[in-house]
Amino acid sequence: MQIIHTIPELRAALAQSRNPAFVPTMGNLHDGHLALVRQARPLGDTLVASIFVNRLQFLPHEDFDSYPRTLQVDADKLRAAGCDVLFAPSEQDLYPEPQTFKVQPDPQLADILEGQFRPGFFTGVCTVVMKLFSAVFAGKAQGTALFGQKDYQQLMVLRRMVQQFALPLDIVAGTTQRADDGLALSSRNGYLSEAERQEAVQLSLALRALARDAVAAAHTLPAQREALEARALQALTGRGWQPDYLTVRRRSDLQPPQAGDALVVLGAARLGRTRLIDNLEV
Repeated sequence: MQIIHTIPELRAALAQSRNPAFVPTMGNLHDGHLALVRQARPLGDTLVASIFVNRLQFLPHEDFDSYPRTLQVDADKLRAAGCDVLFAPSEQDLYPEPQTFKVQPDPQLADILEGQFRPGFFTGVCTVVMKLFSAVFAGKAQGTALFGQKDYQQLMVLRRMVQQFALPLDIVAGTTQRADDGLALSSRNGYLSEAERQEAVQLSLALRALARDAVAAAHTLPAQREALEARALQALTGRGWQPDYLTVRRRSDLQPPQAGDALVVLGAARLGRTRLIDNLEV
């Protein structure tokens, strides 16, 4: 596996590749990331992963400075998973000057849910992903990029970005990987204390209960949705969580659903100092 730090070196390494498969990450890799890498293996002629902790998608009070950087361990995991090229730029490599040109996603999709509680988050995500796409896929007729379905709204935003910019890319979703008790795997799970780790599964359980209630109320969903969500929020709050949202939305655009819509339930909540997200399609 080649480890590359600059865009010119990356483009040179991929000069003979016709359709790379790309897995962008922020490192501190877990089995969910590695499942994406294995899924990507047959989808292109060169398998590229990136590791870059992107300052643009962190709010000032968030964990950019303390986010785990574990490059050597991550490189060993990627090598074992069959990765061909690891692109691990520094901030200076990826942003040699202030990134004043940014990708502004559709506010109807990007300013709700995660975007409401983390304003500017999706602008930072879209900007760095567009730059990574430019580095990996420049001059390619076709490519594939893989993202985990745990970040459900992010996956939708990036799919819309690729569609609207007519990028010659397929965006492929990877199924959310879970621990044995049902907790969605996340790099931030490492922040949890032992007691918090035992409690953390309650987020996925709350979403399952909300999904069950939404199915039961399918014919009266618009009228019942807020009551169902309030009950789910109260249940988590009563256990000491600080939830941002637990909500039922339609899959197509994450807007409030009508009866008969295909549904997804999504949640984000803070347990101690750790913010966790999860979702479940109904």
